[in-house]
Amino acid sequence: MNQNNYAILMAGGVGSRFWPMSTSNYPKQFHDMLGSGRTLIQKTFERLSKFVPTSNILILTNARYNELVLEQLPMVNQDQVVLEPAMRNTAPCILYAALKIQKMNPNAVMIVAPSDHWIENEEAFAANVTQCFDKCSKENVLCTLGIKPTFPNTGFGYIEYEKGEKQGINKVHQFREKPDYETAQQFLEQGNFLWNAGIFMWSVATIVSAFEAYQPAMYALFYDGIGVYNTPSEAAFINENYEKAENISIDYAILEQSDAIYVLPASFDWNDLGTWGSLFDKLPKDTAENAVVNGRIISEDASGNMILTPKDKVVVVDGIKDYIIVDKEEVLLIYPKSKEQDIKKVVAKVKDTFGDHFA
Repeated sequence: MNQNNYAILMAGGVGSRFWPMSTSNYPKQFHDMLGSGRTLIQKTFERLSKFVPTSNILILTNARYNELVLEQLPMVNQDQVVLEPAMRNTAPCILYAALKIQKMNPNAVMIVAPSDHWIENEEAFAANVTQCFDKCSKENVLCTLGIKPTFPNTGFGYIEYEKGEKQGINKVHQFREKPDYETAQQFLEQGNFLWNAGIFMWSVATIVSAFEAYQPAMYALFYDGIGVYNTPSEAAFINENYEKAENISIDYAILEQSDAIYVLPASFDWNDLGTWGSLFDKLPKDTAENAVVNGRIISEDASGNMILTPKDKVVVVDGIKDYIIVDKEEVLLIYPKSKEQDIKKVVAKVKDTFGDHFA
């Protein structure tokens, strides 16, 4: 296995649209959302370790999830867990981790991957990433994987690329914001638009240089700690300085400014598992098209429901169609799938009414 391959596994999000399973104290990446016996972060780590040495995978997460990471990934040591003392979006944490990796290995190429995606063909995923690694190791470019759209989705950003390169890695023309339905339809008709999956590859030298060029203040802030990274003094420096960084995404900070961005259309099935509906789409269904995780169901005139319960709990449903039903300890959610985008509002109302403990 190539010792120059590194990974940053992004595991700091809350996933509030998966409430009540996902909460601020125990987010979705630490749950077995698919009923597979493995949590999302465990499955992602295993997927990355097929082409990245285990010791070269850094887990980037909020400080409050440190113990959860170490509990669920016992093969990693504390030095591999990169802790954010404050929420500052993706750009600062990626720069911080990249500087740590560059100090370990100036020849490193790296992938930045979310911890909560569903990817079925892991061999194809590894092949796609390796293809991008090869380009990034030879050229000063930034690469991303784009997902071939299957319908005019208004919930994703899009990547518009220039057609025609033989190897399949195409130059990005521009990133596009989440569109309305009519615009999304136009994107699909044009044929050179992909969903932005938030999976990136680059050499550490290239991404660090990009920060120096496009985000000089942030670069200076974090480079000031280069002497203490990967030493016992690192935590004190980061705790003092991290919150000074601008709250900005990697897309706005770097990708939308660089003219050296390339995209490879992914050859694997992908789902971002961002909502209960997206999970429902990927789960097997019973004869009434109900998707059930962990529970055992008796249904009568009930179809299209997403049901998640404790292990082996018996669920009886009658006359309920297209609902999300989640039974978790002190919270029971029975909610229309058609309103799943409003779950964030529900969480806020629960917090105001019953306290933060439930959210």
